[in-house]
Amino acid sequence: MRAATATTPAAPDGQGPAMAGFLLGAAAMFATMYSTQAILPELGRAFGVSPSRAGLSVAVVIGAVAVGGWLWGPVSDRIGRRRAITVASGLLIVPTALLALAPSFGVLLALRALQGLCMPGLLTVGVPYVAEVFAPAIGGRAMGAYTAALVAGGLVGRVGVGLLTTVVGWRLALGVLALLPLAATLLLRRTLPEGPPVVRAASRRHALRAHLGNRGVWRATVVGAGMFFGFVGTFTYIAYRLEEPPFAYGQAAISLLFVLWVLGAAGPTAGRLADHAGWRAVAAGAAALALAGLALSLPDWLPAIVAGLGLVTLAMFSAVPAAQLGLSEAADADRGVASAMYFTAYYLAGALGSWLPGLAWEAWAWPGVAAVVAAPIAAGLAAATVPGWRSASRGSRPPPTSLG
Repeated sequence: MRAATATTPAAPDGQGPAMAGFLLGAAAMFATMYSTQAILPELGRAFGVSPSRAGLSVAVVIGAVAVGGWLWGPVSDRIGRRRAITVASGLLIVPTALLALAPSFGVLLALRALQGLCMPGLLTVGVPYVAEVFAPAIGGRAMGAYTAALVAGGLVGRVGVGLLTTVVGWRLALGVLALLPLAATLLLRRTLPEGPPVVRAASRRHALRAHLGNRGVWRATVVGAGMFFGFVGTFTYIAYRLEEPPFAYGQAAISLLFVLWVLGAAGPTAGRLADHAGWRAVAAGAAALALAGLALSLPDWLPAIVAGLGLVTLAMFSAVPAAQLGLSEAADADRGVASAMYFTAYYLAGALGSWLPGLAWEAWAWPGVAAVVAAPIAAGLAAATVPGWRSASRGSRPPPTSLG
């Protein structure tokens, strides 16, 4: 193993540029991940594809993230987390810039998949990096700042791209996002501190076998994956509903709906509540809230739709941190393997959530979408409430993981 340079991790206090570069990289990654979600109708018209096929522009990215996590995790163990983060940020520039030149929908999907393969270098690797380098100095404030950066990036990717598309078209709107990872890479190379040496497990196969038999890991995974499926499916296809009668809104108005992402600020509060009431209680309450939000979104009345989507968003950013606490309680060793399992299921669920509800939309319109996304959320509710699923092992907690 090539250990990281044995230097004391730099504390963020007094070294703002060090953390600023990392947070910019995280925001840039999240902005590119969901950059096509708010403009799916535009892409469908440009390439002559159906809503479900247009949704693949989100699905392939999320699916590639699920696969890429197993690549970047071991790579960061060998070359160090700082180098992995910087390299991943640099690699993300190329496919992001080339999106503006995509001659066909197939090429656009290939470039989106390349983006997704780069992202775990900033996501799967970035999360333990926060825990190892920044959290020891400033504690929970580090993860709070990281979460805020992800929310900001998500808003840029959804609202910013949507609004810019109305002015300059979708090609330039997507291509200009390359400036974010470019700026982040330059800042990361200059300011990102080295982390502590990485310790690798002796046998990943044994660890994987143990976690596959750990019911506590499965319980948390079902909750997180179910919520992510529902969240992605809901916000991917709401644009199609709002551009049709009786609403007939334009691209700019629909993009503003994604401002609801600011409810991601509820994540830290949900985590503190889970510390007191238990993660399963918070996850169950959030899942029930999401189901209520879906029901509220059914009538063709804009205030009810906005309120329903707000409940779904609030539920997402409450359930997922709770599920992460459940994952941390379920294992006492090989926490990286447990997190990789969770991430794989989480992002595969998100990829399916970008596609399957599209088929429901084409067949049954919004009630079909609501029914399809409600099913995995209900499965998560059951996983959080059904008794008897005890962890096979308990102990040390894995580093906090991403909300989306």
